[in-house]
Amino acid sequence: MAETSDGPLAGLRVIDLTRVLSGPFCTMILGDLGADVVKIEPPKGDPVRVQGTMTEGHSGYFAGFNRNKRSVVLDLYTDDGKAVLRRLLADADVLVENFRPGTLDKLGLGEAALEELNPRLIVASINGYGSVGPYVDRPAFDFIAQAMSGFMGVNGEPDGPPMRAAAPVSDLVAGVYAALGILAAVLGREKTGKGQTVEVAMVNGLISLMAYLSSEYFATDTVPERTGNDHPLVYPYGLFLCSDGQIAVANSHDQILRRFLDTLDLGWIMSDPRYDSNPKRMAAREELRETINGRMAGQSQQHWLDVLNAAGVPCGVVQDLHQVFTDPQVMAQQMVIKVPFQEGPFIRTVGFPIKLGGTPCTVNRPVPRLGGGTREVLREIGLSDNEIADLIGRNVAAG
Repeated sequence: MAETSDGPLAGLRVIDLTRVLSGPFCTMILGDLGADVVKIEPPKGDPVRVQGTMTEGHSGYFAGFNRNKRSVVLDLYTDDGKAVLRRLLADADVLVENFRPGTLDKLGLGEAALEELNPRLIVASINGYGSVGPYVDRPAFDFIAQAMSGFMGVNGEPDGPPMRAAAPVSDLVAGVYAALGILAAVLGREKTGKGQTVEVAMVNGLISLMAYLSSEYFATDTVPERTGNDHPLVYPYGLFLCSDGQIAVANSHDQILRRFLDTLDLGWIMSDPRYDSNPKRMAAREELRETINGRMAGQSQQHWLDVLNAAGVPCGVVQDLHQVFTDPQVMAQQMVIKVPFQEGPFIRTVGFPIKLGGTPCTVNRPVPRLGGGTREVLREIGLSDNEIADLIGRNVAAG
């Protein structure tokens, strides 16, 4: 496996102080695009290293967010550990952290100190609520962000409780936004020669994803009702019954809806005065659901997949993860890849969602063992083998 990259971010040095999920997802994206990501870990390591199902002593959860990185163990509670970190930052391009606001200041690495140390440094912070406002000091995890952002409040069945998304969406979207902000700051630095701060809050990220739910609230001052698998603005749109299961159908506008209904020999619905406008169809959802289910239940999922896709109607089945990761389209897109652990087994992880034609994402470095890059990286900033051995001997570093 290559240890260098010719990806679009090759030559960009990222110092990664993050742990768990939002920050590691951000820095993995940068690493997949070719950046040199140096993951700074405490002596006990990122806590995710021991979470989830283990394969030969290695966490698949950790592997899913930490490929293309080098691990350096530093005890940042020691003066020498902080001094080594400052040396790393002196010629780095990007620092990424997901501590609570104010933690960098406690490390002696506040905004002014970092600007003096390296005025070209881009400092990206991911946190729960942002660095201003009454909730700054509150701890936040994905579940809390889903609740506080309103995201949980709009998910679930109409007569049921609020429902979280199974995936940790606030962590993931914060990681994506942070990576986007970092790339914008890198481009801005080419014009100004100076770095800047980038901040992404998990709650803000989820609020930004509320789409038409927030626009409807702004227009009406009415809190959206939970609609389960039905669309809150148009109908018919959702899951419908076939003879052997359900099928998802997305009739996002009248042109597609006509194709759908014509394929079902239910075209009369569009001219029936009970259903001839979307507001009427929304009010009559249960009647229409019964009519559509009654027609579709006579044929299989595969039948309706074939005829509806042929008619240009967006549809699909609700797949479990076994079906997803054996789906021929998913396999053709190489969304399942094998990544090695440093000095460990290969493990399956999710592939690259960004497809670049000229400089594609690649796996240039394995999932690092704890401290697996300490000696190499410290040599790169000018420390001698004796100095490194001394730091390791005093438990300031490890590797």
